[in-house]
Amino acid sequence: MNGLRRGVEAGRGLKISRRGVLAGAAAGGGLVVAYLLLPQRFDAPLEPAEGEVGFNAWLKIANDGVITVAVPQCEMGQGVTTLIAQIVAMELGADWRQIAVEPAPPTGAYPNVVLASHWARLWLAGGADIASDPDSLLARRFAERTRFNATAAGTTLAAYEMPAREAAATARAMLIAEAAERWSISPEQCRARDGFVIAGQRQLRFADLAEGASRRDPPDVAPLRSQPPAEPPRGAGSTAETAFPRIDLPAKVDGSFLFAGDIRLPGMAFVSIRHGPVDRSILKRYEKEAAAKVRGLVGIVQGNRWLAAAGETWWAAERALAAMKPVFGVSNAVDSGRIAKALDEGLNSGEAQQIALVGAQEVLDGKPTLTRRYDIAPAVHAPIETATATAWLDDGKLTLWIASQAPERARVAAARAIGIGVEDVILVPMAAGGSFDARLDHRHAIEAAVIARELGRPVQLVWSRWQELIDSPPRAPAAAQIGARLGRDGSIVALKTKIAIPPFMREQGARLFDNRTTWAAREDSAGQADPLAVSGAVPAYAIPNLSVAHVPVSIGLPVARMRGGGDAFTAFFTECFIDELAEELGREKLSYRIAMLGQDLAMVEVLQRAARLAEWNGGEVAGGQGLACHRMQLGERSGWIACVAQASQGEGGVRVTRLSVAANIGRIVNRDLVRQQIEGGLVFGLSLALGSATGFAKGLPTATRLAALDLPTLAECPEIAIDFVTSDEEPFDPGELGAVIAPPAIANALSSATGQRYRSLPLDIAAARPAVQEAPADPAPVEQPPADREGPDPSSEQPAVEEPS
Repeated sequence: MNGLRRGVEAGRGLKISRRGVLAGAAAGGGLVVAYLLLPQRFDAPLEPAEGEVGFNAWLKIANDGVITVAVPQCEMGQGVTTLIAQIVAMELGADWRQIAVEPAPPTGAYPNVVLASHWARLWLAGGADIASDPDSLLARRFAERTRFNATAAGTTLAAYEMPAREAAATARAMLIAEAAERWSISPEQCRARDGFVIAGQRQLRFADLAEGASRRDPPDVAPLRSQPPAEPPRGAGSTAETAFPRIDLPAKVDGSFLFAGDIRLPGMAFVSIRHGPVDRSILKRYEKEAAAKVRGLVGIVQGNRWLAAAGETWWAAERALAAMKPVFGVSNAVDSGRIAKALDEGLNSGEAQQIALVGAQEVLDGKPTLTRRYDIAPAVHAPIETATATAWLDDGKLTLWIASQAPERARVAAARAIGIGVEDVILVPMAAGGSFDARLDHRHAIEAAVIARELGRPVQLVWSRWQELIDSPPRAPAAAQIGARLGRDGSIVALKTKIAIPPFMREQGARLFDNRTTWAAREDSAGQADPLAVSGAVPAYAIPNLSVAHVPVSIGLPVARMRGGGDAFTAFFTECFIDELAEELGREKLSYRIAMLGQDLAMVEVLQRAARLAEWNGGEVAGGQGLACHRMQLGERSGWIACVAQASQGEGGVRVTRLSVAANIGRIVNRDLVRQQIEGGLVFGLSLALGSATGFAKGLPTATRLAALDLPTLAECPEIAIDFVTSDEEPFDPGELGAVIAPPAIANALSSATGQRYRSLPLDIAAARPAVQEAPADPAPVEQPPADREGPDPSSEQPAVEEPS
């Protein structure tokens, strides 16, 4: 912990806020921009321990041969600890068996410039165009000065592959130079392999060279290997093993892998919490005396909109909260009817703001041949690990153990909440037990900091599942209207897409970069077009006239990004609509798509590969096959994916039995990880197709636990086959592709299987799923959590609400 504490302190730089930048820009913009563009130096945050030698911000070598690699991204199950370590190991010439990893604290030494440029409109009002290029110096300086090493939107490879390679290549050159001098030969006669510097029959371990090599001047230009890190795909269904198995797997199998909830500190109290209804409820009263009867109670902390109890065990804290029966006041509670009305009004009469325009407006204004509406309900992230944070305020310094996708923003929020400087917050980065972008928000970090201050001891806050569902903003709901004007040959002459959806990325940005409350973030972003919310709405098809419009609606519900971002909405809308067009025309659905792809040969190839893999039957009625394809883009990088879903109908109802996928994601760095990411994304997309949604009543989600979300069980997961295209293009992160493509492919397959067209997510197949038998209630309450439940019965957590008279 001390090493991490020192590393965080070493990485501190100038404090800067978005509001300060904007105010300065308004008064004298040139000065502010020039100030932002000043270069800044950072000490290496990976401080060597005894017996270790540090080379740069990315790696250090121990005298026992272990090479430790810094990981500046949040491990959420996606395997980033393995991916970055592999890049360093391959470039360095290290033995994979000697590689270790260390989570890197927030510091400007690891700026995610790619994400900063991709999200430029979220932190730079009115001037995002000058920072939206990944090579933008303004984006780089912003990311460095704000220690922006966030994990999101599939940017890890684009942002960190080259810095990690350059660091490893520099260290390799220094090791080789040290060995060459000892042998009195030229460095060109040496090579690095398997943890040794080798020249003919002579060899020296990296560990034996490290101390001397670290004192050498690094080369002016990192001597990169001619071939970047890569593992060629092995064909569809291949089980060929990678040479770089996951580093975190053994610890996760034996249970020794640590998450935020595994931290134990002397004198630590365990905290449970109650939140009021969404979104601006006020804690009005509670029966404090009732909690005194609960054995093991440590203390009670009251916030404006929450009540927390601390106990010797989490269950003691939970029972104390139940006894206190907190009452919240709410003046404008969210409900599903209000949300539906806002989307309807937005789609029918809201002010549409144009996001994209191709071709002639007068052609687009003509009467469409076919128009359809599609709807998507709010979906919850529901990671296995609920929001958890351990906090300790000692001698004016707060140490925070937390899994965060934007750790520096969590530091800033916690510091402001308890009135200390950001430099006095030490964040120890922890792995997340899933996230799907839920950990871009950090309200639990604020709460843990406040509770630690009030109780004067270390605390561990864990939200129950019900509290996570109440207080974690869901994915935004959306409604879309798509109209097409067809030519005589059935091709699309004009395509108009109008999407009513809250500007959820602008909301996310206001919470993330400005530390705004959920309601203030909505007010800040109200009425503003949000291109990120409708990303992917311009399809890969070569359509001569096309427009995309966004209607930014206000629904009274805080919303957030979820895995797949805007593409997860637009792929569903577009690919279901294309399928319907083909049906109306009586056209074979694969050939209809290919005919419209023009010069996008990459998409043609993945479509054909997926069709061969699935033994495509043409999408015939009652055939049970459905097709979808999509292209995702991140700057100059693209990822193509096509999926054929197979559905069947039997006594148990409709089931998705197979997903056949082909993907072109450029150069593959680790074939096991990309396969896991695509497979995991497909299952996540299956969950969005079948469930994951919730309604709202009186400000509360109608789903109260995982069992209410209709998530697919292991037995319901389909067979998955994946074929990767061999490519030398820059790698595209595959983590979101599967989540984007599965819902439209499944919707089209179910339409083929049942003869009914599905135009909303989740798909309305509840009647086809077997009913879940509820277990009988326990005859009497017990003083410990039942083994088969994830926390308390939600009915005991139901907040009492007083509405204004």
